[in-house]
Amino acid sequence: MNSDPVAVQFESVTKCFSRLQALNNVSFEVKQGSFFGLLGPNGAGKSTLINAMSSLVVPDSGQIHVMGHDVQKNYRQARRALGLVPQELISDPFFSIRDLLIVQSGYFGLRGRAQLAWIDELLVRLALADKADALTAQLSGGMKRRVLIAMALVHKPAVLVLDEPTAGVDVDLRRTLWAFARELHTAGHTIILTTHYLEEAEALCDKVAIMQKGEIKALEKTQDLLARHPYRYLRVTLPETGSFNPQDLSPELAIRLAEREANALLFKIEKSLAMEQVLAWLQQDGLNIQDLTSRDASLEEVFLDLTGAQL
Repeated sequence: MNSDPVAVQFESVTKCFSRLQALNNVSFEVKQGSFFGLLGPNGAGKSTLINAMSSLVVPDSGQIHVMGHDVQKNYRQARRALGLVPQELISDPFFSIRDLLIVQSGYFGLRGRAQLAWIDELLVRLALADKADALTAQLSGGMKRRVLIAMALVHKPAVLVLDEPTAGVDVDLRRTLWAFARELHTAGHTIILTTHYLEEAEALCDKVAIMQKGEIKALEKTQDLLARHPYRYLRVTLPETGSFNPQDLSPELAIRLAEREANALLFKIEKSLAMEQVLAWLQQDGLNIQDLTSRDASLEEVFLDLTGAQL
């Protein structure tokens, strides 16, 4: 039995909006200190679940606990334990970044020198120090995203929810945000991440839940989920494929052709099938092979197989 303490617990959570079943009896746990990925196509129910955890949506049935506190019955304690970085960017015409963080601190009754020192530290760590007195309306989208993270961390929550934190940001800022997220995780924060960049979830999350139509389709350690996938991918590089006709492939290869690239063919091969047999088929078809690489399935490919949906 796994006795690791639980950070967030969802128990039979159900929510309907008119005739739409947004959440259907969702139950799972997020252990303390984990980096957890919550994935799914648009409309899967991820935002509704996060909003219910944040007390922004009241479930029709079921319970949610954050660090042992019921988000409805003990909402003050639950909200104190939770920091949320929402998808929507802020644009406040009246407050500077520093003032906004001071106001946010006040919501949790935090004030004094220690809290101001923590705000200064957040400004430095998130590269906002030189913009501390700027109005948020004057900031770029990337800067606004950093302010949201600072606001979520201002009360030092045990659980941090990152809801699409890198949507619309450039590559450099994305790397900066993930480096900071790793540091927070190392420091003991439990992090729940939703993202449409599945390579990020694969690199960062030790466990993932995949949602579809308000239900959990898969819930496993990331590496276990990847290892359980029954296929591997074989990329065959050719001089060019412009004049290549997939109909020229033998039936055995044709049914396993997953993608045709500019100068390569990508085959989806069963792990149970001997590579020697695949190579024999390639040789039989007389392809002019320049390079050949084999790899396991990515999280995105596992996601597509489980849901049949594009992110």
